[in-house]
Amino acid sequence: AFVDNQHEWFRFSGRVLGLALVHQYLLDAFFTRPFYKALLRLPVSLSDLESLDGEFHQSLLWIKENDISSDLLDLTFAVTEELFGQVVERELKPGGRNISVNEKNKKEYLERVVRWRLERGVADQTESLVRGFYEVVDPRLVSVFDARELELVIAGTAEIDLSDWRKNTEYRSGYHDNHPVIQWFWTAIERFSNEQRLRLLQFVTGTSSIPYEGFAALRGSTGPRKFCVEKWGKPNSLPRAHTCFNRLDLPPYPTPEILYEKLLLAVEETNTFGIE
Repeated sequence: AFVDNQHEWFRFSGRVLGLALVHQYLLDAFFTRPFYKALLRLPVSLSDLESLDGEFHQSLLWIKENDISSDLLDLTFAVTEELFGQVVERELKPGGRNISVNEKNKKEYLERVVRWRLERGVADQTESLVRGFYEVVDPRLVSVFDARELELVIAGTAEIDLSDWRKNTEYRSGYHDNHPVIQWFWTAIERFSNEQRLRLLQFVTGTSSIPYEGFAALRGSTGPRKFCVEKWGKPNSLPRAHTCFNRLDLPPYPTPEILYEKLLLAVEETNTFGIE
């Protein structure tokens, strides 16, 4: 009976989610960034894929950043997927198996393949859930939010334990806990409001949710993965994040004030800035 009525169950789940939002009942639940974008009916982007499938994200990122005119990638607007134990071909657009990917059409290819990967097997169910959500919630109520803000509204703003965060942070490429830049980094976070700290956590890990066991239990796309700060870039660069590795690439800024300003800019200006 559940299988026969699955879309009604998803619609019901959407209504429950909407009621929780309307009545300001915070949910102790983890939802991915693409899920919040689906609720807001916002388009997904390549960066949304990193925390779910880091290897696939890297391969698509290479296609995006490189000229593929002379590369024999042998790609078409078709993908293969496993369905009930059988490998089947799915076209990303009508006639896609006969359309080669080249430098001119790769933007469309990336958009379609990212949407396929994120919606694979759940597009209809997600649409049922979203429909139920908007049966309860006035679209104007949530239209002012981006995906990160909606997560904070639905999942709440837990108070971050800075000592636990710092104790369970790893460093790479020359950084260590007593390095001046790292000292300035933690001083900057101490200056942040709790909401800004949650936004930093979202920026680096893809979610503001903290495991019940604390920062020691953080997970990446391939399993347990602690928060990491790596030395990267030049002093005039902005920080960037790798959500599948829970890693922040932090340039060696010359002063604590510059570090604070650059970090705050990366965290607050946009929900996609510097994410790879």
